Amino acid sequence: MARVLLMAEHDGQTLNSSTARALNCAKGLGETDIVVFGNGTSAVCDAAAKLDGAAKVLHVDRAENANPVAAILAPQLAKLAEGYDYVLAPSSTTGKDVMPRAAGLLGLPQLSDIMEVIDARTFKRPTYAGNVIVTVKVPEGITVLGTVRIASYVGVGDGGSAAVENLSVDATLPDHTRYVGLEASGGDRPDLQSASRVVAGGRALGSKENFDLIYSLADKLGAGVGASRAAVDAGYVPNDMQVGQTGKIIAPDLYIAAGISGAIQHVTGIKDAGVIVAINKDGDAPIFEIADIGLVGDLFQIIPELEKAL
Repeated sequence: MARVLLMAEHDGQTLNSSTARALNCAKGLGETDIVVFGNGTSAVCDAAAKLDGAAKVLHVDRAENANPVAAILAPQLAKLAEGYDYVLAPSSTTGKDVMPRAAGLLGLPQLSDIMEVIDARTFKRPTYAGNVIVTVKVPEGITVLGTVRIASYVGVGDGGSAAVENLSVDATLPDHTRYVGLEASGGDRPDLQSASRVVAGGRALGSKENFDLIYSLADKLGAGVGASRAAVDAGYVPNDMQVGQTGKIIAPDLYIAAGISGAIQHVTGIKDAGVIVAINKDGDAPIFEIADIGLVGDLFQIIPELEKAL
């Protein structure tokens, strides 16, 4: 049976739901071990061990792994890859940073955004902003390294009881990269990429201060907050909140787009959402073509009314 190694995504304390989504893809390829790179991350390992489909959890615990620095993690992942047929990671910011480095160290090609497994060597992935789905075949005889498009998979549930194994990886770590710090702007709101509900704003909000409308509604719903590229470029919000082709690809159960026109680059990031609600004063805006519910009107009136009704 084929062996699969899946790199877990976590914040040092909590296992990110993207891991459960990626596991849904991985376990269809073979027996899947989950590797947790961290420092004092036993709680993360315990959560990973409970996932349905996890064969074993490998805990690589060392001080250098306290923060997800790709230059540090990639050599360790590349070393572990030698015993596996597949090495996967969620197609998140971290996964997309670590996996190409690991592939480069191994001298192997890397497959991005796996959205469907056809057979052991054949996969589907999106290209051209998701307008074209291509079928990619990986040559025989090499380890398949890839990122899993988490928007294409639902997460596996709990019910597993995998053993946790503490592991030491003999890999040479570079000294040219060091962790400086982390600046988070989301507060206590859910992570944008794994949130079940997301409220996003566009350039129509007009200013950074007006984005408080979006934050307020999101807090009422317990939702994550996103933005269009136009809003990010205008300086209303930081770029880690950008949703779309050049931002984050998300698949929440509910997506509320306020003042977002619906350019194809943005739609690429939300097309897998469950219910899309669009609020825009332009009734001909492209966003209404994909919206399940459309509200034509002034967002500065509709959002406060919506929040009051909640």
